[in-house]
Amino acid sequence: MDLRRTRTFVTVAELGTVSKAAQKLRIAQPALSRQISDLEQELGFRLFDRVGRRLTLTSEGEQFLGDCRGLLGHADAVGERAQLLRRGDTG
Repeated sequence: MDLRRTRTFVTVAELGTVSKAAQKLRIAQPALSRQISDLEQELGFRLFDRVGRRLTLTSEGEQFLGDCRGLLGHADAVGERAQLLRRGDTG
C-alpha cells in the first residue's frame, strides 16, 4: 500500500466526490478513480458506495479511514523528523 493512494482515499472520503478530490489533488479524475479502484483491489473490499454523484464510505471504509489518517499523520511526523536531522538538529 502506498501513501499516494492512501492520501487519495482520505481526500475522496473527506470531500465526498471524485471530481472535488481530483481538483484538490490536481490529478485527472480517471487517474484518481483508478487509484481508488487499485486500492480496493489490493485490500479486497469496497471503500465506497455510490449514492447519486456522491460517494459514501462503506462500514469497512469508515474503519479504514481512521487507520489511514493515523498513517498519514505518522508519515508527516517522519518527514518533519527527517528535516530536523538534515539541519543537524538531532536533539
